[in-house]
Amino acid sequence: MSNGLIAILTIAAMGAVTYCTRIGGFLLLRNRSLSPRALAVLEAVPGCVLISVIAPRFVSDKPAELLALAITLLAAWRLPLLPTVLVSVVATGLLRHFM
Repeated sequence: MSNGLIAILTIAAMGAVTYCTRIGGFLLLRNRSLSPRALAVLEAVPGCVLISVIAPRFVSDKPAELLALAITLLAAWRLPLLPTVLVSVVATGLLRHFM
């Protein structure tokens, strides 16, 4: 098997697993009423995932990544999650390219 085919199959498998976990949550919780505490936990998950992705950059010694981290933190302070992720990705890509 060629590397290109392996990469395509890997991406397709990751997409299928992601879709199954998303739809699985909906199917498991569709007829249940959740407590306010459970709702609060589920609402905090996206932010926790974002923090787990950017937290390793706190120990980076690369100026581009530290500046991108600062931009991400400022965006997170003022913007909802999706725009924060977009600002973070663009800032990181541009700073890595130009620094």
